[in-house]
Amino acid sequence: MPAQSGREKAYEFLKETVLTDPDMQGRFLTEQEIADRIGISRTPIREALLLLAAEDLVQLVPKRGAHIAPLSGREITELMELRGIVERHAAERTIEAGTVPVEKLTELLERQRELMGPEQAKEFIAVDHLFHATMIAAVGNELLNRHYDGLRSRQIRAGVVALYTQTGRQEEVLGEHRAILDAVASGDPEAARAAISAHLGSTLKVLLAG
Repeated sequence: MPAQSGREKAYEFLKETVLTDPDMQGRFLTEQEIADRIGISRTPIREALLLLAAEDLVQLVPKRGAHIAPLSGREITELMELRGIVERHAAERTIEAGTVPVEKLTELLERQRELMGPEQAKEFIAVDHLFHATMIAAVGNELLNRHYDGLRSRQIRAGVVALYTQTGRQEEVLGEHRAILDAVASGDPEAARAAISAHLGSTLKVLLAG
C-alpha cells in the first residue's frame, strides 16, 4: 500500500479527528495550528482544506482560517431524510435477496454495547455508522456504498453531538438498532422500514432540540 501524501494525511486527520470533535464545532482553524498538530508543512494542509471546503465541511474565511460551522437544522434534516431513503432501500433489497448480514450486524451491536459512556462516544458513533454501512454494503451496489460513505463525516459529527446533548441516548440507540436488526433478521420489510424511520426520527428530534 503506497504511503499517504501530506495532503491525504492532512485531509484524513481533519475529517476523521478534528471535524468530529464536539469541542471543535464553531471554531476557526489556522493552517499553522494544524501543521503544528500533525507535523507537516502548510501547503498540503491548504490543499486538504480546499478539498473539505469543496465538500462544504469547512468554510474558508480570509485572514481567519477554516471555520468548522456546526451542522444547521436544515443540514441535519436533509441528512436524516437522505439516510432514510438509502437505509430503507437497503433493508428492502437485502431482505428480498436473502443477503441480510445478521451475524455481522449482531457483532457490531454487541461492540456498541461495550462502548457506553461519554468518553467513548466518538467510537460508539463510528461503530454506529458501520452498523448502517454494513447493511448498505450488503446490497452489492458500489456506487451506493460510495455515496453513503460520503455522508460519514456528517453522520459522525451529528451522532456525537446527539450523544452529548441527551443523557441516555446511547441506550436508546442500542434499542433502536436492536429493533432494526430484529426486523431485517425476521425478513419483515415493513417492520424494517418502520424501525429505520423511528431510529432516524428520534435522532433528528434530539439534534434539533439541542
